[in-house]
Amino acid sequence: MKIAFFTASRADYGKIKPLILQAKKKRIKFSIFATGTHLLKEYGGTLNHLKKDFSKKNIIAFSNQKFGDKHQVIFKNTVNNFTKSLKNKAFDCFFIHGDRIETLAAASVLTFSKIKIAHIEGGELSGTVDEMIRHSVSKLSHIHFVTNSAAKKVLINSGENKSNIFVTGSPDIDTLLKETRPKIGRVKERYGIKYNRYAISFLHPVTTKSKIETKYDANIYFDTLLKLKNINLIHFIPNNDDNSKIILEICKKKLTRKKNIKILKSMRFEYYLTLLENADFIIGNSSSGIMEAPYFKIPAINIGDRQNNRFGINKKFNVKFKSKEIIKSVRNIKNLKIFKQKIFGDGNSSKKIIRIILSKKFAKLNIQKNYKNLK
Repeated sequence: MKIAFFTASRADYGKIKPLILQAKKKRIKFSIFATGTHLLKEYGGTLNHLKKDFSKKNIIAFSNQKFGDKHQVIFKNTVNNFTKSLKNKAFDCFFIHGDRIETLAAASVLTFSKIKIAHIEGGELSGTVDEMIRHSVSKLSHIHFVTNSAAKKVLINSGENKSNIFVTGSPDIDTLLKETRPKIGRVKERYGIKYNRYAISFLHPVTTKSKIETKYDANIYFDTLLKLKNINLIHFIPNNDDNSKIILEICKKKLTRKKNIKILKSMRFEYYLTLLENADFIIGNSSSGIMEAPYFKIPAINIGDRQNNRFGINKKFNVKFKSKEIIKSVRNIKNLKIFKQKIFGDGNSSKKIIRIILSKKFAKLNIQKNYKNLK
């Protein structure tokens, strides 16, 4: 068997890396197609992480964007350059993840390449255009590895064959629960973090919002962070989505050279999990506050509607882009009692997924999809 993996960002690589390691352990031949922010210096050149983790001979890298490019441009470039990279290559299965524009482009190309597509984390409900992309990718995929039973129901209701949907949890939880992650001292030393106590901050674009709306939200968010003078913050720059340039410019203008705020371009996923495990709380609009934080009993303040309808979200601390609401949540969250939740897997997702891929059932899976009629 020969399989392949597609990664376009620091986030999805953290999800698929445990899968690649499990495939390697089972001596399965594999290739990793890397693009997106992995090749952008603005995100720290994370392609080097892949090269350190796996042999160069397994990695096929291609460029698809410049920092600040619009989604239409990224989609077009991904289709063109991925098609060229895929030429004369055959795989039994191709793993793609989530809801990125590159994921949709890759799925579109693979549909015409007669390769079985395995989609990780389909069926999730959130908000904005990400949800539409995710469901579109699911329609093009042959087999689904979902994080929870609610996601499975979404796919069944959309006409997907339930026999091809497997509740495995999220592969990143495999890394989260491993004791092989670096200690917090090593994380702080590597990334120049000098705070004993800190909170983690993210602000990603909401792709359905205009430039004016994005600018308005970003100014409120960063001005509010500046008011939290007694809290040390580690803030990560936004994903390279539409309007991310606006957020980054405001971030640099307002947060640079503030003693209690450290801005980071990127961080290895294993290191990030240790950082999160030792944080006081996480704030912003990243799915990390919903998916990973509960495993460490870390409180999360979700701001805005980027994660709307996400399974497992704590409604109590889901606030709007209003400074008073955000500050009030920060004050109250210190007294919030968090119960450990394992709603996205128990740490064996990668083993489950690879076992299914190696099964006779997958071998017999037809490249031609048949959708179930909805009653």
